[in-house]
Amino acid sequence: MRALFSGPFRPFREGRPLVNAALIFSVTTLFYFIGAMLRLVDELSLFWPLNAVMAGIFARYAFLNHWYLYLLSYSAMLVYDGVTTTWGMASVLINLSNMVFILSLASLVQWEKRRMRKTPQPINALNLFSYCLISALLCALVGAVASVGIGGLDFFSLFCDWFSEQFSTGVLILPCMLTFSWPRSIPVLKVKNLLPLLALVVSISASVWIGGAGSLAFPLPALIWCAVQYPLPVTCLVTLVTGGLEIILMANGIINIFVASPLQMPRMFSARLGIATMAICPVIVSVSVATINRLIRQVSLRADFDFLTQVYSRSGLYEALNHDSNGFAGKHLTVMLLDIDYFKSVNDSYGHECGDKVLKSFARKVQQETGEQGVVARMGGEEFAVVVATRDPAEGFVLAEKIRLSVESHAFMWRQNTLRLTVSIGLSNGRGRASQLTDVFNKLLAEADEYLYRSKKAGRNCTSMARSPADKKTPPLTHHG
Repeated sequence: MRALFSGPFRPFREGRPLVNAALIFSVTTLFYFIGAMLRLVDELSLFWPLNAVMAGIFARYAFLNHWYLYLLSYSAMLVYDGVTTTWGMASVLINLSNMVFILSLASLVQWEKRRMRKTPQPINALNLFSYCLISALLCALVGAVASVGIGGLDFFSLFCDWFSEQFSTGVLILPCMLTFSWPRSIPVLKVKNLLPLLALVVSISASVWIGGAGSLAFPLPALIWCAVQYPLPVTCLVTLVTGGLEIILMANGIINIFVASPLQMPRMFSARLGIATMAICPVIVSVSVATINRLIRQVSLRADFDFLTQVYSRSGLYEALNHDSNGFAGKHLTVMLLDIDYFKSVNDSYGHECGDKVLKSFARKVQQETGEQGVVARMGGEEFAVVVATRDPAEGFVLAEKIRLSVESHAFMWRQNTLRLTVSIGLSNGRGRASQLTDVFNKLLAEADEYLYRSKKAGRNCTSMARSPADKKTPPLTHHG
């Protein structure tokens, strides 16, 4: 479940068994206390966060999945009940149902993580929804049997209460547990970024004022807005707070949903299921948005860079020039067009695999010689372009010769063979104007192409450029190897 596992938040660390055990016991006790404070009647709680929290911990940190740590968490529950209640054996069975939920949900999420290492599937919120459903059903079966007779309720009513509570808290809490991370920096709050939260407050207020079963869905549009506006961890946290608040407001009659049910289901059953269903929607949207953004970045990266040589592609070079990411505007530019001499013979003699390796090595060599001064792009086939800021044409010519001589002296290795390559270079020079950088480049590229042709005509393995920017009709300045 790759999209739901992120961030550097690591209170549990591998190789610290005693610290991890102490934390497991402490966290179990803390959230047991919180759930106990929210009990409706003795053993039944309005909102029981413990199981989802512990399942999230065991699911997120695979190295905690040992029988003795599960047993330690179970022992913490029994100790708490032993100190604060007189339930006896009822406590053993009721807390066993808690462990059924924790163990089953953690195991399912861990299985999903292992499966995704083989077949990655970034959108996984629906799987999480299903795992909470399965775990809640198993927990409710054990819990209802253990709780028969509590508050005069029958098995069916208890099963509905156990299932709906475990399912809703699982869907609300588990995404938070799997995505939570400490922010690396405090974000700057802007009014427009707070608008989704303001809409959420207004929608919850409308639920209180209007009432009715449908009022529970009022926050959904605002939650989806949050999912689009905020990162996944923030969306999960906001959804948890909203869902938990609605359950508490409804249980206390502040949100009035009294509607007769033909099946005579407990009203909390329907409400919890409705809130859980609502809660998963913004999580799905947020995961989807994160996945789409990641795919857009990947597609953009692949379009801007040549996959084989890892230098700019033709389109990537134009994109860099459009944004002037190298600060070329207002500077003297030298544009070089390079063509590997007789490259076709490399492919014919040694195969295309060798040709690909030669192209990669050639691109890397040109990048090394160019350094931070400029950018390198593969224009197609064995033809490359270099755009570099120089003081004057002479400096550009010196750099081109440096590249040519470096390639000529470099031994390109292929298996047991040593290949010697040469390169022909055409140069042009001009000044980059901020508003017309790509137009200037196109003009210089056409001129460099003309001098590349002259280099090839002169016998290859040479560099050619105009003798002066003002007089391009005179024979070019050509330096042979």
